[in-house]
Order: sequence, then C-alpha cells, then structure tokens
Amino acid sequence: MASQPQSPFARFVHSESFAGLLLVVTAIIAFLWANSPWRETYTTMQHTYLGLSLGTSELKLSIEHWVNDGLMAVFFLLVGLEIKRELLIGELASRRRATLAVAAAAGGMVLPGALYYLLNAGGPGASGWGVPMATDIAFALGVLALLGSRIPLGLKVFLTALAIVDDLGAVLVIALFYTESVNLTFLALAALTWGLPSWPA
Repeated sequence: MASQPQSPFARFVHSESFAGLLLVVTAIIAFLWANSPWRETYTTMQHTYLGLSLGTSELKLSIEHWVNDGLMAVFFLLVGLEIKRELLIGELASRRRATLAVAAAAGGMVLPGALYYLLNAGGPGASGWGVPMATDIAFALGVLALLGSRIPLGLKVFLTALAIVDDLGAVLVIALFYTESVNLTFLALAALTWGLPSWPA
C-alpha cells in the first residue's frame, strides 16, 4: 500500500530547517523574556524543581539542571558519536582535514581569548579571558540546519568538528585555570576511554 504524500507543513517539520528555526525562535523568546519586566518569572521557571520517584528513591532537579546536566549531556553524546563516525569513515577520515579542523578551532580559541585579555588587562575582568573561547555547538548546528541542503556536507562536518574541538578546548581551559583542584583519578579514567578500541561494524 502506497504511503500518503506528506503535506508541505509535515515535510517542513521533519526537515533540518525546522530544528534550526525552532532553536533560534526559542532563543529569541528566552532573551526577550529574561530582559523584560517579567524577568523574575523566567528565573523562577528555571529554578522550578521536577523529579522522578521510585519507591524510596527520588531524583529531583531544577529545570535548569535537567537541561544542563541531562539534555545537554545527551546532545554532546550524539554529536560526539557523529563526529567519531566522520573521523573513522567519513569526511574527517583524512588526517589533513581533521588537522585543519583542530587548527581552526585552536585559532578560534586563542584569538578571542587574547583579544579579551588585551582589552581588559589590568582591570577587574581580566581573569575572564576564558569566557569568549567557547563556541556554542547548539547554535552553530542550528544555523547550519537553517541553511539546509544549501551547505555542502563536507562544510557542515568541518564546522561541527571545529565547534566541538573548540568546546573541548574551552572545557580544558576551565579545568586547568578556573578550578581549585583537578581530580587526577577521574581524568585518568576519561583518558582511558579514548584508548578503548572501537567495536567492529
């Protein structure tokens, strides 16, 4: 039995452009809301607690933590798996292309950080040089999704890899320069996972 043709709206909802447009629209709404006279309701919503309970066990977090520690963890896992696939068998399998993405990310970290420090040297905000180093992966992917098929696949993969390497570098900067101590045990366990062989296809 032939499937029913999808309406233009249904095709749009299932397209990459819809995800990118949804991200941009919700970000604009959040920005306007957080800077409006009703900004306190925005903060209250962020700190509203939601939880799951099973018998005597309970997991209860604020909406902010559900997003940051839950949804974003899943997001980074999926993006990381996609990039790993590209590194193994895709657009970044070439060492030259992968090195180019890493070099571009390094430049995108060093230049904003150095410029920030030069503009704030000697001032109270000088220690915040690590803030402008990270690229927001979600927004980078959202903008790419808005452009849809008009961007070549190779460019999408390159920009995504650049954003991820940039974010990983920013996390490393935070760990080394903005924390009181580094847990070497957990750091060693994380490094160990990098050396684990990939499962055969």
